[in-house]
Amino acid sequence: MACLEARHFSAEDFARSHPGGALGRKLLTYVRDVMRHGEALPVVKEETSMHDALKEMSSKGMGMTIVVDDDHRPIGIFTDGDLRRLIQKQGDVRGLKVAHGMTRQPRCVKASALAVEVAAQMDEGRLNQMLVVDDAGLLLGALHMHDLMAAKVI
Repeated sequence: MACLEARHFSAEDFARSHPGGALGRKLLTYVRDVMRHGEALPVVKEETSMHDALKEMSSKGMGMTIVVDDDHRPIGIFTDGDLRRLIQKQGDVRGLKVAHGMTRQPRCVKASALAVEVAAQMDEGRLNQMLVVDDAGLLLGALHMHDLMAAKVI
């Protein structure tokens, strides 16, 4: 141990030496490594009907759909919880557009963030999903708590 300290051998150095271990996974797994992207993402426009938004949610299995503008920037998120609250408030939602019940200004992270840090943010905010954007705010992907568990980050 004294030799390690004298050589300034850090936890990050240990993680790089043992990437398959629990510490390695936590310190070397980034959001970009575990996020869903491309066709796996549930994405709709705000004028999408509730029926079509629910169809997209169900087909992608993330418990949500991302609402984007014409430039592919996330402007909202519509989750299973949003649906329950909307039904409770509105009753019949079949004639509504997804914009009517979406949560505006969804929480987003960068793909370069450490997955373990994002997991802590999600836990603290009681979130099941987090959107991933680039520096310009364009949608890159999304992360579900199950993705973090499958990667053994948490």
